[in-house]
Amino acid sequence: MELFILRHAIAVPHGTKGYEHDGERPLTPEGERKMKQIAEALRALDLSFDLILSSPLTRARQTAEIVAGVFDAKSKLKFSGHLAVGGDPRALVAEVTQNYDSFERVMLVGHEPYLSELIAVLLSGDSTLSITMKKGGLCKLAVDALHYGRCATLEWLLTPRLMTRMR
Repeated sequence: MELFILRHAIAVPHGTKGYEHDGERPLTPEGERKMKQIAEALRALDLSFDLILSSPLTRARQTAEIVAGVFDAKSKLKFSGHLAVGGDPRALVAEVTQNYDSFERVMLVGHEPYLSELIAVLLSGDSTLSITMKKGGLCKLAVDALHYGRCATLEWLLTPRLMTRMR
């Protein structure tokens, strides 16, 4: 399986008036614009996804919807509470292996520090491996058999700046 892990794009800051609940914070106009550029760069690389699984929180959902729109893959977009802030990475891995194990290319869209910790566990078996996921950053892992623990190889980790320059 090719596992693509995408951090949501730039969102309005914590505590912004009108968005007191963290899950309601949307992407900023700049975040939407940059995410569209990133998605177009990924499409130019000839990537494809069998599934785009996203946190249901607004900023991650909007990020996933932009990617799905650019890839004409809205029917492949699903949501999982296990990708939300405070989600359970073991339950996420179980969900993916139970429901989507036959898929070859899966994109997960979520939040920090959850995603970095998930990547660390899949690479090393330990969540303390230091990984930095910028807003809009994307990681590609190669996985033979997905399980919670060391099971993946890092293929690449791209910053948003690099991806926007790839178009």
